[in-house]
Amino acid sequence: MNEVILELKKVIKRFSGVEVLHEVSFNLKPGEIHALLGENGAGKSTLIKIITGVHQPDGGEIWLNAHPVQFRDPHESRQAGIAAIYQELSLFPDLDVAENIFVGRQPTTNSGRIDWNRLYDEAGKLLTSLGVHLDLKQKTRQLSIAQQQMVEIARAFSINARILIMDEPTSSLTLNEVSDLFRLVRRLRDGGTSIIFISHRLEELFELADRVTVLRDGNFIDTKSLNEVSRDELIKLMVGRTISNLFPKQAANIGPVVLEVQNLSHNGLFENINFELHKGEILGLAGLVGAGRSNFWCGATRFRKNKNR
Repeated sequence: MNEVILELKKVIKRFSGVEVLHEVSFNLKPGEIHALLGENGAGKSTLIKIITGVHQPDGGEIWLNAHPVQFRDPHESRQAGIAAIYQELSLFPDLDVAENIFVGRQPTTNSGRIDWNRLYDEAGKLLTSLGVHLDLKQKTRQLSIAQQQMVEIARAFSINARILIMDEPTSSLTLNEVSDLFRLVRRLRDGGTSIIFISHRLEELFELADRVTVLRDGNFIDTKSLNEVSRDELIKLMVGRTISNLFPKQAANIGPVVLEVQNLSHNGLFENINFELHKGEILGLAGLVGAGRSNFWCGATRFRKNKNR
């Protein structure tokens, strides 16, 4: 993997005269998972939008397959084989899986009508090649977030994407769903796809990525192999200093109980929940995605309002 498929050289971007990217460089090798890391506001999203043609750079160069390129819009970027999957998925909820994969590019018959048999046949072959098993005729609104991401990935590969950008793809997934996603990402990498992976979860990067590039305040800081850097070193690169304790515990004056919940239940959502919240206290509520945290808290809030009436 000595060659480079995508390279950004000293890219500059300004908004309203304010420079948000300061000569940022980045390169991506064929068949690698390259993590892009930085705090909020570090410039990750701006860099990705330049790669995908949403923004045009004010300085610097973009090279694809050893040739200089300029993407004037996202269509040109997609035509060049670059696809992005963002946190906010772009599927049509009332179309089925196969329709979403080929939306806007449906195969047609000689008479110009949609060739439904070919559409479902090609969608099925594509999902099989990715190792994904979904009902092609199921509406995407009925799918889990993880399954919807699989459809987005399939859509990307229906346009022969060779570079896939994934922006915080695990933020709303359970541990099992993350495992399934990582399995698919590794399969894509092993097939020669190059992947830019953005995540704030450092443990995911060490599990998945080959290299990591760190941005800070719009500046390129360093590119490291994940085999030669520690978690603490990455944090130092991100924030510019050594942090021995990310969230130091502070003393607090805990007062009397201001909210008490006993045996709170809601059919099919949660059952026999008990807790006390004290004045001046921060009470953590933990659980995996789908564990019922949001439903429980909404239920507790409604219960308290009704009781006050």
